[in-house]
Amino acid sequence: MTTGVVVVGAGPVGLMLAGELRLAGAEVTVYERLTAPSGESRALGFNRRAAESLDQRGLLPGLGEFRWGPMGHFGGVRFDLGMLDENQSGVLGLSQARTEEMLGKWLAGLGVQVRRGYEVTGLSESPDGVTVSFDGPDGPGEDSAAYLVGCDGPDSTVRRLAGIAAPGRAATRGMYTAEIAGVPLRPRPIGERLPGGSMVVCTPLGDGRLRIVIHDRSLPTDPDPAALTFAEVADAWERLTGESIREARADWLWACGNSVALAAEYRRGRVFLAGDAAHDMPPLAAWGLSAGLQDAVNLGWKLGLVLKGLAPDALLDTYHAERHPVGEQLIRNAQAASLLYLGDDGMDPVRAVFGELLTHEDAAGHVAGIVSGLGIRYEVEAGEHPLLGRRLAPERELVRPDGARVRVAELLRAARGVLVTGREGAAEGWADRVDVVAGAWAEGPGPVPPESVLIRPDGYVAWAAPGSGGELSGALDRWFGPARTRAETAAATSADPTGARS
Repeated sequence: MTTGVVVVGAGPVGLMLAGELRLAGAEVTVYERLTAPSGESRALGFNRRAAESLDQRGLLPGLGEFRWGPMGHFGGVRFDLGMLDENQSGVLGLSQARTEEMLGKWLAGLGVQVRRGYEVTGLSESPDGVTVSFDGPDGPGEDSAAYLVGCDGPDSTVRRLAGIAAPGRAATRGMYTAEIAGVPLRPRPIGERLPGGSMVVCTPLGDGRLRIVIHDRSLPTDPDPAALTFAEVADAWERLTGESIREARADWLWACGNSVALAAEYRRGRVFLAGDAAHDMPPLAAWGLSAGLQDAVNLGWKLGLVLKGLAPDALLDTYHAERHPVGEQLIRNAQAASLLYLGDDGMDPVRAVFGELLTHEDAAGHVAGIVSGLGIRYEVEAGEHPLLGRRLAPERELVRPDGARVRVAELLRAARGVLVTGREGAAEGWADRVDVVAGAWAEGPGPVPPESVLIRPDGYVAWAAPGSGGELSGALDRWFGPARTRAETAAATSADPTGARS
């Protein structure tokens, strides 16, 4: 085979996964059907947990200036994030195109090849790998890899070729989206509800550019995006608002329905799905993109460990076990938010009651955890510590023995496991995949980390002492594979300095 992993799709999820794989020592190639980035930005920002994942890899500065949202909302019902102990605001108004550009530069620096103009047409799997067929600029060809990951969107070719079902719900209404410039419009950043269950959204993007979204029950439920014209968008906007945008410049247009679908399997053999290929939903507060970035961060290090022969294949089953329930919740939450967001006046009493509930800290904290992604908890280890299975806040600081302070995000830059402990030699057999650091935790938001804590490369706590029911060695073996002797580690590094296996 020619590479460790083939990733299909060069959107944010595919690019993020490719970078994670490369950090894990895997050889990876990205195939993308489009010859150049589309420049379209269906998502404007991402939630707090997605931002934290980028921070853990040192990627946030590459996005340039952006703004955080001080208020939260669920289906248009606002609540105050300021009442919560932790900052759960998300990134607002940041175009997906900028995120893709940043991730593309990151990959180039890591030496990952993105092969544009290559459309996947077939795949076959053997006990040892996957063969991918494609049509490229030079005609048809094939590539082979140990694993294949489809990050190729809601109409995923990889999902179809792998025979993975994606049950869901058919569309009941349509929506138009456009990015325009040259006309003044009143901002409506979280939407303006109109009679009959219609809504318009207008989000300023800077430099006179605006993102408009039109939700109208009269729009086709299964539109053809390629056939949409700006005249149709302008007609719909004027019909709903009375405002003319006919003199605007339209940079891009898009149409879609509100169908939802969830892949029945995130893994089938050597084929995986991530992002919209795994969970298809209409655009809503960048929830889909945020979940997709989390799919990538969850899968990358696991594939890397298995490719290097450090962990058993069973580790890869935890990808579906952890992320599929998140996908189920994502679809459920999106449908609930859409009912609140786009329901007619008959939903007003529900909105009022929901708004009253969200003035209470516990209720607001639960809903904020849904929106921000900070409420995710994986089943990692039996125990009583509240951080088990949850992310350790990247802003939390560790005071090293020499007095230096380091953030958790900085400890995770290399996408390796991190064991914070004062016990010397605590993870000696895992030194080739887990970094051991000593220090005391500084004060910070959220639960106080225990004296010893094992952090996975994706930032989630896998073991804690005091607070876990099992031994450290068991957690290390479960998440990072069996221990190696010093001689085994030295021999493996000498034979394959990149850590990748082909």
